[in-house]
Amino acid sequence: MQQQRRLSLLDKLIGEADSVIKTITSRGNHASRPSPSQGHLESELSEPARKHVAGLMRVNHTGEVCAQALYQGQALTAKLPSVRHEMQQAAQEEIDHLVWCEERLRELGSHSSYLNPAWYGMSFALGAIAGAIGDKVSLGFVAATEEQVCSHLRDHLKQLPDEDRKSSLILQQMLEDEQRHGANALEAGGIDFPRPMKKAMSSLSQFMTRTSYRI
Repeated sequence: MQQQRRLSLLDKLIGEADSVIKTITSRGNHASRPSPSQGHLESELSEPARKHVAGLMRVNHTGEVCAQALYQGQALTAKLPSVRHEMQQAAQEEIDHLVWCEERLRELGSHSSYLNPAWYGMSFALGAIAGAIGDKVSLGFVAATEEQVCSHLRDHLKQLPDEDRKSSLILQQMLEDEQRHGANALEAGGIDFPRPMKKAMSSLSQFMTRTSYRI
């Protein structure tokens, strides 16, 4: 049996560069699962409602861009192979979310946030730093981040027009996946971050939400 070649730092960096391009340009990513909205008819939304839904989906798309960057940064610096595998598995499901949100934005006649490259860079750096500090901190950061994401998704589900079944189905599946990612991170040994740190993360998340909704 041929032994698998161990990837060098250069190999890893090239792979990460490819992931960055795919995530930021919205090209080359493919979902492993069909969109939960597939097969459902488009609802008739008023123009203000359509713009509001597009803003919400733009926020969720940006959240998935940040999730990709976070997981990729952590996987690059994680010390245990099992933790790197955990990051990569979760990142694949986040790609599904990314593609679903991109598709929904196109259906709504809108676009992703123009600030995504900046958010990607910031999230990648945070993920790499967390991974370098230690796997427990890295996994704890995932759990705390997913807690923030789930809070946004629940709020967005409440804001969606009742007739927008397509967006609702997407966000419901995303919420289910994100809750599992957070729980898995804690079960894998992640630390539960103290409340002041979670509050600081929440403040940053709210700033990202306000800007991505509009830009």
